[in-house]
Amino acid sequence: MLGLAAGGVVLSAAFRGAALENFDSGLEADMDGLIAAADPDPQGGLILQDRFLNHRFDRVYSGLYYQIKSDKGASQISRSLFDRTLAPAITSQTGALSWGTAPGPDGQSLRVVTRKVEFPIAATEAPGDTASYTFMVAGALADVDRQTDEFNSTLIWSFLLLGLGLVAAILVQVRIGLQPLRRVSVALARIRGGEARRLEGDFPSEIVPLASELNSLIQHSEEVVGRARTHVSNLAHFLKTPLSVLAAEADSQPGPLADTVKKQVFSMRRQVDHYLSRARAAGSLDVLGNRTQVSVVLDDLSRVIARIHAERGIVVDAECAETVYFRGERQDLEEMTGNLIDNACKWAKSRVRVRCSKRGARLTITIEDDGPGLTEAERAQVGERGERLDESVPGSGLGLAIVRDISRLYGGFFSLDASPLGGVMARLELPAIL
Repeated sequence: MLGLAAGGVVLSAAFRGAALENFDSGLEADMDGLIAAADPDPQGGLILQDRFLNHRFDRVYSGLYYQIKSDKGASQISRSLFDRTLAPAITSQTGALSWGTAPGPDGQSLRVVTRKVEFPIAATEAPGDTASYTFMVAGALADVDRQTDEFNSTLIWSFLLLGLGLVAAILVQVRIGLQPLRRVSVALARIRGGEARRLEGDFPSEIVPLASELNSLIQHSEEVVGRARTHVSNLAHFLKTPLSVLAAEADSQPGPLADTVKKQVFSMRRQVDHYLSRARAAGSLDVLGNRTQVSVVLDDLSRVIARIHAERGIVVDAECAETVYFRGERQDLEEMTGNLIDNACKWAKSRVRVRCSKRGARLTITIEDDGPGLTEAERAQVGERGERLDESVPGSGLGLAIVRDISRLYGGFFSLDASPLGGVMARLELPAIL
């Protein structure tokens, strides 16, 4: 658009220059006619022959004027000037012609050409005696201005349509030309959302190498994470077996040393489970395309955990829409919700309620029980620091800490609050699939 604007300015100036040059040619022709019409008399005066003159010189304020001024101060003007005279300001010189501008009658702006001519005086006896006259022909620039304005108007509309056409063509070209990249973007979004595992689609030959490299990168990421998980699993088995041997030996030989060994083995098991869970969850975040249906996980966990606490008559009521998906691995969701549901069943009197809702790109899972509940200070002590309040209840006390750490790795959060059922309500917020 800036280029078109600059081109329009150049074309407008060029057209005005051409129009002005054509106008000057007309003034030169009128000057030649005026000089040709001038017939000197023997005393050195001038007589104009009308047959050589432009008839516009006879119409008042016609826009074409002449003035002949002798070197003795006498002036002869055209009828078109009526009672005005010309006083041009000379701006340029071309051979014998001088060019300038002057104000004209009726507010006109005039272009003036001036030429000095000498005529012989036949009545004098002195040889070479001449009379000098300055011929001036002036024309109103209104016609040049009008032609320039008409040209500029046509130029503006033409360039405006041309500019809009170019912009439209560029937009169409960009939209069509970048369509394959938009398809790549959509395909990547589907992978990120867990709807696909690879870039799929028919791409042009220029985009095929990009799609291939992205698929190779995704596959390499999965392989790296898979190897890391294998190493984590092997490490877990390697550590748990010696710990189990130490615990068994301590049970077989009671005493102060055995009690110390069992206490340290218990602590080591907690730390191993804790950090292995964090390592596995952190590794799963690097894998694209993870997608887990929440309702299936909650239903399966509710049935299994309800059977574990069947002798106490605990009822686990779980509801979740089938359209809610967790943006992550099923094993991580099971780890978090399983710990929360199991913990609620341990403290519940008869009922545990599990609900799930989604809002935008976030899902919220709440687990409530009808147990004795906790005070605000106790909830902070348990939820934030992961401390156990009652050692009589089975468990390592590490479940809530694992839930908190894994939820933070996914960009979510975990909190405890009072439940309308009378016990504790655990709230877990996680990323969801749109």
